[in-house]
Amino acid sequence: MADLSSLKDLGTAQEASAPVHVRKVDAQGRAYATGKRKNAIARVWVKPGTGKITVNGRDFPVYFARPVLQMILQQPVVATSRVGQFDIVATVTGGGLSGQAGAVRHGISKALTYFEPGLRSVLKKGGFLTRDSRVVERKKYGKAKARRSFQFSKR
Repeated sequence: MADLSSLKDLGTAQEASAPVHVRKVDAQGRAYATGKRKNAIARVWVKPGTGKITVNGRDFPVYFARPVLQMILQQPVVATSRVGQFDIVATVTGGGLSGQAGAVRHGISKALTYFEPGLRSVLKKGGFLTRDSRVVERKKYGKAKARRSFQFSKR
């Protein structure tokens, strides 16, 4: 770099290499994504519709009876202000209800970004695209659980 004019060329080269997020939609006009949390894995399809959310063939208030889990499921749609615009179909396996709700939320967020790449910044700021990597720690030998020792007795 001999002078400042070379800096201008350097900036354009970096802009060209920035990742471009393109729309990923199948032949039926659906966006597909996989969401994960703890041991739960959710397969999620998003398509334009009336706002119906189906989990494992049932309406989501029936499958997730707790209001907190229902709220978790709707967070990405509410954050992007797309309530009532997309039909969401999810199949989820593994884990418990809390992990399954988190997995479906993660899948919905990813599928929304594939369907509408402009929503990525809003979902990224909300933390919906980050996979929650916390899982249960394995049990170790010589321990009652992962870290808990057996009760100590001097005699």
